[in-house]
Amino acid sequence: MIKAIRYSQFGKAHEVAELIELPDPGIPGEGEALIDVEASPINPADLLQFEGKYGAVPPPLPVMAGGEGIGIVRAVGAGVSHLKSGDRVLLLFAGRGNWRSSLIAKTARLFALPAGVDPLQLAMLTVNPPTAMLMLQNFTALKAGDWVIQNAANSGVGHSVIALAKRRGLRSINVVRRTELAAELQALGADSVLVDGPDLPARVKALTGNDALPKLAIDAVAGDATGRLAQSLAEGGVVVNYGMLSGQPCAMPPGDVVFRDISLRGFWLARWFATAGPDEMRNVYGELTRLIADGTIHVAVEATYPLERIRDALAHAAREGRRGKILITPGR
Repeated sequence: MIKAIRYSQFGKAHEVAELIELPDPGIPGEGEALIDVEASPINPADLLQFEGKYGAVPPPLPVMAGGEGIGIVRAVGAGVSHLKSGDRVLLLFAGRGNWRSSLIAKTARLFALPAGVDPLQLAMLTVNPPTAMLMLQNFTALKAGDWVIQNAANSGVGHSVIALAKRRGLRSINVVRRTELAAELQALGADSVLVDGPDLPARVKALTGNDALPKLAIDAVAGDATGRLAQSLAEGGVVVNYGMLSGQPCAMPPGDVVFRDISLRGFWLARWFATAGPDEMRNVYGELTRLIADGTIHVAVEATYPLERIRDALAHAAREGRRGKILITPGR
């Protein structure tokens, strides 16, 4: 038997998560691998899924929980030549429902990760770093010296935005809710850290000047926060929304849309997974793996939990004031 996490009703994650036992997955068949799950982070999207608030339509219940993470290949089936026992792989390409001891997965989209890289950092590779990279490069043309602005800057995506912007020679304005986060983000390379508030656009203008306002805003909060980012942008700028931490719809002043040509775009990594070709995906993940290996991208880890303490882990992940990610580590 193996252990796994599921939910049979929607609600707060730490209240509805269930630890269950499943039959041993058995021997991998042709084109498959048996993988022992090593580590998986708890992302905001995971918490929203427990509440039935992620995606256009809630999935049918019950749902096996767990998205990204890493695992160790224990055995491969017939016809698998690109993986071997002992290889470390990314789990999201095996499908969802990955908060379990072990699983069998199709290997067509799996690839071996390099040895000698911090496994907890690799466990957080699949979602946040490519989200940051693709939002920085796919929505508007930016050149060295340009400003970008983001909220929820202390998140996993926020940390990656800071690192990747710095690497490209961009300057980042990082919006947070608590002053005490400034030193931490500046140590990561943030050029400016501002506490959110009604006068945010005026403070951005005072920082950059009228001629250097940001062209790109990255929004994880939605609600009125979207409007404050929009008002902080140069004419023709783009707000890219990828989250709804406020629980509210994105709200932008009509004057910014009509008279200043500010546009609102959405980003969902699952859509990119569905449309990106194999070469593009290999290029993106190859570059990001190298940046994790050399320390350019590094996300603080606050705590790890075994599957048996899933409710404690989920409650911790939902807690305000955290200084790092929470990971589930079935195999550690």
